[in-house]
Amino acid sequence: MSATNYGKAIREGFAHLLANHPDVFVMGQGLWSPWYVGSSMTELEKEFGKERVIDTPVSEWACTSAAVGASLYGKRPIVVHPRMDFMIFATDSLVNQAAKWSHMLGGQANPGLTVRGIINRGGEQGAQHSQSLQSWYAHVPGLRVVMPYTVADARDLLIAATLSPDPVLYIDDRWLYGQEAELPAAVDIDLAALGNQVLREGSDVTLAGCSWGTELAMGAADALAGQGVSAEVVDLRILNPLDAEPLIRSVEKTGRLVAVDASWRTCGVAGEAVARVSEALEPSVWKARPRRITLPDAPAPSSKVLEDIYYPTVEDVVEATRSTLS
Repeated sequence: MSATNYGKAIREGFAHLLANHPDVFVMGQGLWSPWYVGSSMTELEKEFGKERVIDTPVSEWACTSAAVGASLYGKRPIVVHPRMDFMIFATDSLVNQAAKWSHMLGGQANPGLTVRGIINRGGEQGAQHSQSLQSWYAHVPGLRVVMPYTVADARDLLIAATLSPDPVLYIDDRWLYGQEAELPAAVDIDLAALGNQVLREGSDVTLAGCSWGTELAMGAADALAGQGVSAEVVDLRILNPLDAEPLIRSVEKTGRLVAVDASWRTCGVAGEAVARVSEALEPSVWKARPRRITLPDAPAPSSKVLEDIYYPTVEDVVEATRSTLS
């Protein structure tokens, strides 16, 4: 096996789905561009045809609404939104329609579409091009939300999401595209059988994150190991429905929790992680108060100098962790 990067792993997921499932098609903006969605969809339209990889006009609402309709007729559409910020225009179709149909029709309709929202941050892009909105959508019953961190999950969660009978929001972060790993051949995967996972065993403290937050947690665990601290890392790759058991078991062992989320603090994933564990464990289990590392409750700046302050770092996670050990 040769190493595959995160973006190419996503492409492998698309290729597997298009090659093995004729009811799958992909639509969205810039899909035929050699650069618009990075290496994650390069020349798929040449391999599988432009009738199955469809570069659409700029209308997030129209694309997502068309996909909802197609899914109700037995297709498995994947809608790609190259910037999650502008996916907001499609929220009515996703939240008011797709997430509700099965419930409202007694399980007789299953809009099994996948919506891919890509996070673009940094690079002085500013407040309207830098948002991580996973907490918004994870709040909605009936909508599955997944955020792959590992290279394997970048591919496999896309496959699992597309084969799910439920509507799924698949969120990938461009800051992870440089990761590399060796992967076995792709196979079909049942999303309902997957849960959150411990990526690194440890005994002193639990670091929990999702997507880029997991990257910060893994970096902090490496740094802390050099200081004699054993950190366990839990990857919250599935946010809705949230499988909290691996996290609860980890904190029950370590007695400490630092939750990391590359989005805002208020009503965010980190807060939900802390709440789930706090509800599940007796106060006597805790050796220190839990900590959260998040973005500040402010829109992203457009200045590189301010970005360096705005975005959390591995050092921030290390400092917060050490405060729980003192």
